[in-house]
Amino acid sequence: MKKLSYFLAATGISLAALAQSNVYAQAWPNRPVQVIVPSAPGDGGDSAARLIGQKLQEKLGQSFIIENKTGAGGILGSLAAKAAKPDGYNFVVGNAGSHAINTAVYEKLAYDPIKDFEPVFLINKAPNVCVINPSMPANNLSEFVALAKKDPGKYTFASGGNGTSAHLSAEYLKMIAGIDLLHVPYRGAAPAVLAVIAGEAHLFCGNLPPAIPHIKSGKLRALGVTTLQRSPELPNVPTIDESGYKGFESVAWYAFFAPKGTPTSIISSLSKILDEILKAPEVREQLQTIGTQPAGGTPEDLKQFQSNEVQKWIKVARIAKVSL
Repeated sequence: MKKLSYFLAATGISLAALAQSNVYAQAWPNRPVQVIVPSAPGDGGDSAARLIGQKLQEKLGQSFIIENKTGAGGILGSLAAKAAKPDGYNFVVGNAGSHAINTAVYEKLAYDPIKDFEPVFLINKAPNVCVINPSMPANNLSEFVALAKKDPGKYTFASGGNGTSAHLSAEYLKMIAGIDLLHVPYRGAAPAVLAVIAGEAHLFCGNLPPAIPHIKSGKLRALGVTTLQRSPELPNVPTIDESGYKGFESVAWYAFFAPKGTPTSIISSLSKILDEILKAPEVREQLQTIGTQPAGGTPEDLKQFQSNEVQKWIKVARIAKVSL
């Protein structure tokens, strides 16, 4: 023991640090894991987190406790995750809003989505869909853009609120198509969809679930989905990329992040386990039934994807002058 102490002193390693590394070296996890979801129960992030959490519990033999911390566009849940102990027993399922768009639209954000978190794994992506009232004289996106260019400022787009994915998606479309539309924010995606059906607004570019029933019933006309691939839910609806606006992609996405300082060994282990889970046909099928597409990749892949998302939305928010 004396020899070990002399060695540790000579190399600058403390007994406490060695003890801590031995704790991390033990089998992980050896107690319940908390997973914060910074959005409401039943939404895309919550559904994905609960599905993946159940599979992790089955695979690892420990509970993965899903805790919804809602409010302020994902800020409250993200702050709680930032403050959590970085010991491998605290994670957050961040989303496009909480871990990308918020950086672009808030002048002062109490956390840094990149610097304050360690990327772990991109679970899934979900397209937005751009829809109009069928009474409008436009059968596709090109015809709608032509209408908007003919009468700049005449047409409006609805969203579920300032700074939401639907708001920024439409601003992105305005930017890339070179059109002028007036933003009309509503208190949620469902009222925004109903506004287009009622003719109060002309366009909505938001999440699939609230729009799909009305598209299938004929109350809404779908112009395009915002992923680079067509949605299995709407196989006959082209992507905006296909419609002539190359590279256009605006997606809702959900990913595991850990508080800054979480051991790399645990992040690597969890990422590999999540990759195995995501490859299971039943998991992929369940993710697709909620209107999303399985993603995957390494922590480095997620880091690059998140960085690209942040830069894209900063550019869109700056041009559109969106600031909260």
